[in-house]
Amino acid sequence: MSLSLEMDFQYNKSIDKVWHALTDSDMLEKWIWKNDFKPVVGHQFTFRAEPSEWWDGIVKGEVLEVDEPNKLSYTWASGGEEHVVTWTLTETPDGNTNLHLDQTGIHTEDGLKGAQYGWTNMSEQLTKVLEEQ
Repeated sequence: MSLSLEMDFQYNKSIDKVWHALTDSDMLEKWIWKNDFKPVVGHQFTFRAEPSEWWDGIVKGEVLEVDEPNKLSYTWASGGEEHVVTWTLTETPDGNTNLHLDQTGIHTEDGLKGAQYGWTNMSEQLTKVLEEQ
């Protein structure tokens, strides 16, 4: 069984600023974790969070699609599972940005809930990072 998570986030920033926050390694570190991300198809990268007793803190990925500033997709592998994370950015009529998340390949309800919880928290951090720009 494969589950999917879909979420939408609204940001009062231009699509270019949100894109930059999704694709710049230094910006990603401010709202996700330390990383060696590059928005280049085929680039393999690692996110490194603080490990816990339940998780080693490592997410490995590979960039699958880059369509600046509209779409970014990559694998998200951790804890024996591999998902695909796709971000779709849409400029709203008032010049702000809707950021749509689609995460596929989740195997359990707990995994789905965990992903939703994690992205909700990360989106709050992204809001703070974007407010600083």
